[in-house]
Amino acid sequence: MGKIRIAVLLSGSGRTLENFCTRIAAGTLDAEIAVVGSSRDDAYGLVRAKNHGIDSFCIPSKEFRKKWQAYSEEITRRLKPYEPDLIALAGFMCFYVVPPEYAGKVMNIHPALIPSFCGKGWYGHRVHEGVLEAGVKVSGCTVHFVDNQYDHGPIILQRTVPVLEDDTPDTLAERVFEEELVAYPEAIQLFADRRLRIEGRRVRILPPGASSRTT
Repeated sequence: MGKIRIAVLLSGSGRTLENFCTRIAAGTLDAEIAVVGSSRDDAYGLVRAKNHGIDSFCIPSKEFRKKWQAYSEEITRRLKPYEPDLIALAGFMCFYVVPPEYAGKVMNIHPALIPSFCGKGWYGHRVHEGVLEAGVKVSGCTVHFVDNQYDHGPIILQRTVPVLEDDTPDTLAERVFEEELVAYPEAIQLFADRRLRIEGRRVRILPPGASSRTT
């Protein structure tokens, strides 16, 4: 597939966007960021987009009062002129209803090992607080395709970190984020190389040189 066009949707600082840009500049991610969309007009990710010369837009989610279908349709309308090959949710704190034309073309990363500590209401520090309260010994991150349920789509990659005895939500979050910086670009590169095949609830990673037209 070669270099792909990515639309990034975010709501906050844009650290994941910055990671994408760094890897693209280094030649380790065969992609270009076509556009950045935000649910908040004060998201620092919009500043990062401007600094990199990337087109951006903001559709404040508060104006839609959690009417996610209408909100998602407006996002899709704004994305279409950019013809993205992939939509990457990067700390996007809204529910994006995936239209049929983008099925298998939307990814998200979650700061836990799905199917644990995920679903509606599990986001940000709530995830890491839940991990610590549960006393589990391993956490991590999950990159998955997005379907129209919270944190439910087929899993592409997971990376793990140990949960340490003296961890706080902040220290655990930072360690998990370091793995996110690796996992998300890796998943996107596999997509760019057409090495991901969705088979029901499973994603098969094809060997180098193989190609899937599914995605």
